[in-house]
Amino acid sequence: MENGKVRKVVIAGGGTAGWLAAIALTHQFRERLEVVLIESEQIGTVGVGESTVPPIRNFHRFVQIDEQEFLRAVAGTFKLAISFENWLRPGDRYIHPFGITGQSTLVCGFHHFWLDSLRRGMKSELGDYCLETLAARADRFALPPSPQVNYAYHLDAGLYARFLRGKAEGYGLKRIEGKIREVRQNPESGFVESLLLEDGQVVAGDLFIDCTGFRGLLIEQTLKTGYEDWNQWLPCDRAVAVQTESVGPPVPYTRAIAHDAGWRWHIPLQHRVGTGWVFSSRHMSDDEATSRLLNDAAAKPIRDPWLVPFRSGRRLQAWNKNVVSLGLASGFIEPLESTSIHLCMTSIIRLVELFPFEGIPQSLVDVYNHTGRIEMEHVRDFIILHYHANQRDGAMWKTCREMELPDSLSIRLRAWRERAHAWQGANELFRVDSWTHVMLGQGIVPQQHHPLSDTLSDEDMRRLFAGVRKPIEEAVAGMPSQQEFIDRYCKASPEVWAGRKPAMV
Repeated sequence: MENGKVRKVVIAGGGTAGWLAAIALTHQFRERLEVVLIESEQIGTVGVGESTVPPIRNFHRFVQIDEQEFLRAVAGTFKLAISFENWLRPGDRYIHPFGITGQSTLVCGFHHFWLDSLRRGMKSELGDYCLETLAARADRFALPPSPQVNYAYHLDAGLYARFLRGKAEGYGLKRIEGKIREVRQNPESGFVESLLLEDGQVVAGDLFIDCTGFRGLLIEQTLKTGYEDWNQWLPCDRAVAVQTESVGPPVPYTRAIAHDAGWRWHIPLQHRVGTGWVFSSRHMSDDEATSRLLNDAAAKPIRDPWLVPFRSGRRLQAWNKNVVSLGLASGFIEPLESTSIHLCMTSIIRLVELFPFEGIPQSLVDVYNHTGRIEMEHVRDFIILHYHANQRDGAMWKTCREMELPDSLSIRLRAWRERAHAWQGANELFRVDSWTHVMLGQGIVPQQHHPLSDTLSDEDMRRLFAGVRKPIEEAVAGMPSQQEFIDRYCKASPEVWAGRKPAMV
């Protein structure tokens, strides 16, 4: 690091996290910055998921990724929501949609009017007033100019990394094939100066990005940064994953299906289905999890299942000295709401915003770490909600129901129970609509609603609800099935995935 200035970035590790960082830095800084990525094809990537949330579209616009090109390259499908099955109790189902529900006033959310309508004897479901919920129920998808649809993607993680690599190399990134043997530090400052590869090559840099997955080769094994474990709130610590043949057209949502000791995901792509069994090792063995996954998948596997141990939690400092950790190296929140790719993307945007060209002041490091911690804790609380608010039998679920919650989540739940109040901070991922649908779906019924809803007469309320619902129903009625839309908008060629080594979820 000459004169403390940052002119060369070395990304340690590929996978989704590494290549997302690569494309953002090369696209934004072009000739101002040399970017090198080191990865080994001999080291398998765990990846960070094949299901996403809507802000991925903002990131893609940021780096000028064309949607149709991207979807064809990753055999992608569309995602309007998550279907939560058996979470409150066996046989129960609710949908967490990505769209706006109803019409709110500046100070009174639509759900207050809906709660009041139930009190008055007007029967409906909150999801009846959300376009994304109705389209998900009908297995339909389209991109009409009005009303706008809020959606995310299902994608093949290995194909996505390959797609990002092609873009980044087009912007001038240099990729080095090799394994890292040693991390060399400055003896006085402790800053990382270079990486020694197994073939003897030395790769020096000014700023290093650790994308080495759970092992955290630079951020933890070298810098001993420390880790905050969230297992006391998030009991699952292992997953068995498998990829199966498709047995029907893809639905426009992710399925999250609760079981005795965790839950199972179901992610439909154009060419296959990704499914996995997330579980607590204290309540289920690896063998039982694998057996039950293969039984419940109900389709022919196209590769052998593989085990992914994990620890939900966060690195105490995502940025330490001149090392920034991304993806699994910086922390992990179990995949229930598909947030891993999102958290990686927001961390990269934050790094670009604060990029230390003229040196690394502690003030920027502190801002980066503080903002990232708040962001992760918000997502953590939302995931805990799903486990805590349940009426299921079983030791794990009983423990979750009775556990002491983080203060930040306890405040939210009290405000909801007592007056149906929900809110969203400026930089929080999950909106009021998300909290509302999940809290209601998990059986938390408020004692009161906002008194402003009382000002509407029964006739005015019926008129309001009909005015919201009718254009949504008309829009959904005009949508094709998702398969029909994909066939004409972004159908991938079989050559895209033929012969590709499968990547882990």
